[in-house]
Amino acid sequence: MAQHANVNKWGNVVYDEHVRPVDRVVDFRTDISGIRLRDLRRDFCVVQKELIKGRILVGHALRNDLKALLLSHSKTDIRDTSEYQPFLKESRSRALRHLADEFLGVTIQNGEHCPIEDARAAMVLYQKNKKVWERSIKDFIRLKQKQKKWKSRKKPREREGAAHPTSEAL
Repeated sequence: MAQHANVNKWGNVVYDEHVRPVDRVVDFRTDISGIRLRDLRRDFCVVQKELIKGRILVGHALRNDLKALLLSHSKTDIRDTSEYQPFLKESRSRALRHLADEFLGVTIQNGEHCPIEDARAAMVLYQKNKKVWERSIKDFIRLKQKQKKWKSRKKPREREGAAHPTSEAL
């Protein structure tokens, strides 16, 4: 990844940086990426630290970006349009350009790759579905908390059962 862009909920660019990769790049595929060697100003480690601290990430196929940036992030703080159930087709992820066309009625990704355009499209998709999406995240968190409580309650009982055999065991 040589360029990274973040937009806020209104689609305004809040971060747009070309990143100097850690590994040597043989071909920037400039005709597709629009990236040239002279564009790569910022050090990878600096950008890596600035990007996600304390933020909810909204994007498409974010696992690829996180992997490329050697980052991890809490699943409950990720809103990934490639994994959101209503956007899947037959349980499979769809390209962002197809989601933008179907759900927003806009055409994106014509010509050079533009991460700002991708970020804006993902953000609009999220904003249009935010209420239901956030409710599903809260429900997921509540379920996980209940499961954790059930496990912690079950452990002492299991220990008691081992120390005091039931009449069936006798």
